[in-house]
Amino acid sequence: MKNLSKKTLAIVILSLIVIIAGIIMIAVKGFNFDLREQKGQKVELYLKTEFKDSDIKNITNEVFGEQPVMIQKVEVFEDTVAITTTSISDEQKNNLVTKINEKYGTELKAEDTEILDVAHTRGRDIIKPYILPFTIATLIILVYMAFRYHKLGTIKTVLKTIGLCAYTQIMLFSIMAITRIPVGRLTIPLVILIYLLTLVGITTRFEKNLALKKEEIKKKA
Repeated sequence: MKNLSKKTLAIVILSLIVIIAGIIMIAVKGFNFDLREQKGQKVELYLKTEFKDSDIKNITNEVFGEQPVMIQKVEVFEDTVAITTTSISDEQKNNLVTKINEKYGTELKAEDTEILDVAHTRGRDIIKPYILPFTIATLIILVYMAFRYHKLGTIKTVLKTIGLCAYTQIMLFSIMAITRIPVGRLTIPLVILIYLLTLVGITTRFEKNLALKKEEIKKKA
C-alpha cells in the first residue's frame, strides 16, 4: 500500500510539473502553430505546366535555406504553385523567380510577383467547429456512464470521467507546448484519439470495479 501511495504521489507531482511548465511555456511563447496556421507570407507563380513538389522544394531550399516552406498546387490544372513561408524578402523573391524561370523556361517577372500576407489562424478558430459536437458526445457518454455504473456511485462515476478526460487533455496540450509540437490540422485528430483512449481506460477500470461490486453483493446475499 505504501508503494502504491508513493507511486501515485510521484505521478501527481510529475503531472503538476508538466502542467505548470506547459502553462509557463504557453504564457511566454504560446503554442507552436503549424506553418499552415501561423502568420506568414506567400507568392503564387503561374508555371503554365504541371510540376513536381520535389523540384519546387529543391528550389525553395536554395532560396529560403532553413525557413519552413509549404508548397501547394493551385488552380484546376495544377499549373500554379503557391509557396508559403514565414517571411519573404525582395531578394528571396527575385532569386525564387529567377530559379523558377531557369527550371521551367517561364518568363515571370519579380516586379509583377506580389508577396501576399497570410493571416494567423487563432487556436479558438481551429477548435470552434468541434465544440458543439464534442460537447453533445460527451454529455451522451456521461449519461451512459451514470446509468451503466450507477452501482459504483453515479456522481462519483461522472466526476471521475470528467476529471480523467480533462486531465489527459491538459497533459496533452502541456506536452505540446513544452516540446513545441506544431498545432495544426493533425491536432484535433490527436485530441480525439487521446479522448477515446482515455474513455477506453476509464470503462475498463469501471468494468473491473463493477464486477468486484457484483461479487461482493452476491457474497452478502
